[in-house]
Amino acid sequence: MAAPDGAPFLPRQVAIDGYGDTFFHFASMSHAGSILALPSGIRGWAPMRMAEIDAASLAPVVADAGAVELLLIGTGKDPAHLKEPLKQVLREAGIRFELMPTPSAAATYNVLLAEGRRVGAALIAV
Repeated sequence: MAAPDGAPFLPRQVAIDGYGDTFFHFASMSHAGSILALPSGIRGWAPMRMAEIDAASLAPVVADAGAVELLLIGTGKDPAHLKEPLKQVLREAGIRFELMPTPSAAATYNVLLAEGRRVGAALIAV
């Protein structure tokens, strides 16, 4: 599945129905690769490893800053850290964030979304 010019695959926020070997399922769709699940919609996300996350890849998150209370960052299979300059980008936008392995981040995202929380997720495919 591809969306033109970084446009959302789905212009609304929905739960993550499942994930597997480098793919995610949501709203009867699937996407091979990492995803951003934000209030503005679900879209593909370029980073496939934590080291590939940069300010440009976080730009859609920052653009949704007013609608995102908490960003869950799925780090892949293993715990990882976010570079300090990127933490600062999120802090300056007023976005709280938590890092955890992608399976935990996807599950937590679904729970918080079901509770009506203003949550977003940046999920690296596992």
